[in-house]
Amino acid sequence: MTHADRRLGFLLAGIVALTVVGLAGIVWLRADDPTVPGLDPALGLPSAETPAPGDPDRVQLGGFEEVAIWVEPGDGRATMASCLLAALTGEQRGRGLMAVTDLQGYSGMVFIYDADVAGGYYMRNTPTPLSIAWIAADGEVVTITDMAPCEDREGCPTYSPSGAYRYAIETFQGDLVDLGITEGATVTVGGGCAPT
Repeated sequence: MTHADRRLGFLLAGIVALTVVGLAGIVWLRADDPTVPGLDPALGLPSAETPAPGDPDRVQLGGFEEVAIWVEPGDGRATMASCLLAALTGEQRGRGLMAVTDLQGYSGMVFIYDADVAGGYYMRNTPTPLSIAWIAADGEVVTITDMAPCEDREGCPTYSPSGAYRYAIETFQGDLVDLGITEGATVTVGGGCAPT
């Protein structure tokens, strides 16, 4: 190895070390910053200075996560942000809003899938009327409908979208409009909620 090769090696090692330290510093500085939604700015979504959404007095429903959603209503209104409960696993998605009568400061629940799905939803053991919006992977609203309560019994009706979806968002009936979710809206799921 020549003297030039060693110098080049030291230079590359230094660049890698500085890059790692710099990235670690950025992550450390922003780790607890509620204004960083964690979304790709190339999508035209709120900047890092946009406050993360969420009622500071919300109480997380046991066994669920939470996530921010960002909605471009498509009707001239500005981007709207909300903090929702998140159902990420099969068990969480199966439970959903069963037996829930109070969202405890959340705007609703988003069911998140790893790939496109096409199955319907039902309201077994769900006493509160709900509205549901199925959202495609690109954020386009697939279908919106209202769902009626059903007792804890077999034979509850199934509500199905008109096509494949990646997310399903449930709110108390009529509240999707408050989130900006209507036909023609674009929904992005991701990022943190404001601290409680």
